[in-house]
Amino acid sequence: MIRTAPVTATLCLALALAGCQRLGYGGNRPAALPATPTPPVSSQPLEPLDPVQQGQMGAPLDGTMPDGSGTQVAGGAPLSTTAPAGAREIGRSDMLGGWSLASGSDNCKLFMTLTTWSGGYRANSRGCTSPAMQKISAWDLQGKQVILKDDTGATVAQLYATSAESFNGRASTGAPISVYR
Repeated sequence: MIRTAPVTATLCLALALAGCQRLGYGGNRPAALPATPTPPVSSQPLEPLDPVQQGQMGAPLDGTMPDGSGTQVAGGAPLSTTAPAGAREIGRSDMLGGWSLASGSDNCKLFMTLTTWSGGYRANSRGCTSPAMQKISAWDLQGKQVILKDDTGATVAQLYATSAESFNGRASTGAPISVYR
């Protein structure tokens, strides 16, 4: 029996040392992979932030007033009732979903649905700072023209499609407005 004691002690010591090596201080930790080289960044000219460019809508952008042939909106410049030459045909389903809206200092989101609402269909804006843009609650389609309205049915903006993903026009305040994806 005395002879088995040294063998048992040696066996226990061997097992303890084997466990220490496996759980030791970083002896067998995986090494980190080297960083993948990346190509240098090339610079390109930046596009303007305001997608509305002079002459796109046919209305003056130089600060002059329109000729008065449009519809008068309280507190704002007259809005044009005739479609510009480049205006595209659009359908209600083309307007659905989320859009980016830019007008003056506003850069916010506009969401349009086909839920019937006062004077058209349901719309709402998020993140707009302009009181007029914050009040957008409806939209309607009249020919090639998209009309954004507030909760009283008053026109907030009139837009025309310049491409499948871009609409430009004027807000009732006279400021240019662009809605795009």
